[in-house]
Amino acid sequence: MRLTQPLLKLPISFCAETLAAEVRALPKSDWVPHPTGYVGNEAVRLVTPDGQPTDDIEGPMAATPELLRCPYIMEVMAELGGVWGRSRLMGLGPGAEVPRHVDIHYYWRTHLRIHIPVITNPKVSFTCSGETVHMAAGECWVFDSFRGHTVENGGTEQRVHLVLDTVGGTRLWDLIEAAQAGNAETVKFPPGERIADGLLFEHINAPKIMSPWEMRCHLAFLYEHVQPHPKLDMVIKRMDRFVTGWTAAWAEYGTADEGLSTYRDLVLEVRRELNHSGGAGVRLVNNMPLFLFLEELIFKFAVSPRAERLVSPVAGIGEERLAS
Repeated sequence: MRLTQPLLKLPISFCAETLAAEVRALPKSDWVPHPTGYVGNEAVRLVTPDGQPTDDIEGPMAATPELLRCPYIMEVMAELGGVWGRSRLMGLGPGAEVPRHVDIHYYWRTHLRIHIPVITNPKVSFTCSGETVHMAAGECWVFDSFRGHTVENGGTEQRVHLVLDTVGGTRLWDLIEAAQAGNAETVKFPPGERIADGLLFEHINAPKIMSPWEMRCHLAFLYEHVQPHPKLDMVIKRMDRFVTGWTAAWAEYGTADEGLSTYRDLVLEVRRELNHSGGAGVRLVNNMPLFLFLEELIFKFAVSPRAERLVSPVAGIGEERLAS
């Protein structure tokens, strides 16, 4: 299921007072700088690989000690019913912002981000694709991270959102479908309504070797969002040839280590040819370079970074590295 609008409020709300009490009970030492380095941005890690103090997004996910100290947050997660990836409490200081950006990493192609405001003020705004909203405390929102988005805190106190990443789940998609239909009443979910035992966490979030069918899925998505360009047909033909070669290698090796060098050579070749193709100007409707998405969605994860350590690293393609 795809979102049909940039920002979508789901027909469920949570007890902002209970959420805020749990957040305020956390020691200051639990807050760490956001990995982007944006001024005024900090986070409490709730779900991480193996529950460890890391901002990595690859590996088997588990609850951190900080999440285990927040029983109502765990109830909220259980009620939404997702299989959970990296999740955090995200703080935005007074006067701070998250600059406009588009989520381009492989992780964001497969994950949905849920925002539940915990501590906020009327001067906090969230803008996605030109649409701006204030998310009130206790509300539950999702948004299309493929579109440009930014957050601003014009108030005098820190804003805190519960930010949950997930590939989805039946309960969550039912809520999204109801919200997009526009005919559902909002249900309030008070504390103590659900046992939070048995939260589901993702264990597989990146392939060892990307299958050719997954590659074609990513390419079809990108081609739906590409702007016209004189070099576009050439780029599409080159990517078709790349996937055809990948399909042949997959038929021979599958995910066996013996195929790593062959897979790596295919990526090296297509990177080199695209880099000299003159197609770096091809852009998507969000005005981001197609080549940057090819790099972040396919080439970097065609062979898992963990498996890639078995062969020598190589520079990828990106906007600043591409010929014009």
